[in-house]
Amino acid sequence: VDYVFHLAALISVVQSVDQPLLTHAINVTGTLGLMEAARAAGVKRLVQVSSAAVYGDPAQVPTPEETPPEPLSPYGLSKHIAEEYGQLYSRLYGLECVALRFFNVYGPRQDPHSPYSAAVPRFVDALASGQQPTIFGDGLQTRDFTFVEDNVRALWAAASAPGIAGGVFNVGRGQPVSVLELINTLAELLGVEARPHFAPARAGEIRHSCAAVGALAERAGFRAQVGLREGLGKT
Repeated sequence: VDYVFHLAALISVVQSVDQPLLTHAINVTGTLGLMEAARAAGVKRLVQVSSAAVYGDPAQVPTPEETPPEPLSPYGLSKHIAEEYGQLYSRLYGLECVALRFFNVYGPRQDPHSPYSAAVPRFVDALASGQQPTIFGDGLQTRDFTFVEDNVRALWAAASAPGIAGGVFNVGRGQPVSVLELINTLAELLGVEARPHFAPARAGEIRHSCAAVGALAERAGFRAQVGLREGLGKT
């Protein structure tokens, strides 16, 4: 095995707040076990998926990679610890680890039916079935929505670019979109009216999130190519 792409995780911020020990066991101890297996097998490079959640609620948006991490949830903290292990394994053992901080990934075949599902599949499912989506908070919170095809391209760029072992890079479009704007775009594409329900904001969730995207472009030649409306149409 030359390359390992590590995307396995407990992925829900809300679930991590409820279950911090399980989150650590899966996201930190699980990642460490994988790195040990990769080291023993002589793997050339391990690309690990991290998250914008490591930043917490940063003062600078779009947020560059050198921003000090201030995670707001056990999920965000677990992803940061896993990044640190990757950097350590690169320095100490020569296992090339590269971490990609994904922002909000969406695309076809995302599961809308889990209580921890991401926003886009839940909103599509509600609007397409004649119901209305629920927004936690006021809907003015912003996210950097990235189409899954772009994330796949970023994974390969991180695996194949020379000289980036031990690096940590954002993967996003670099364009913030509010939750209300997202719902209105989906409703327009589906030909329905959007009248979302509002519920209290959830603990541990970030107000504004957007990637500074220059580093991976400069070091690995990657930039996201799929615009929001195009990606939502494909979804």
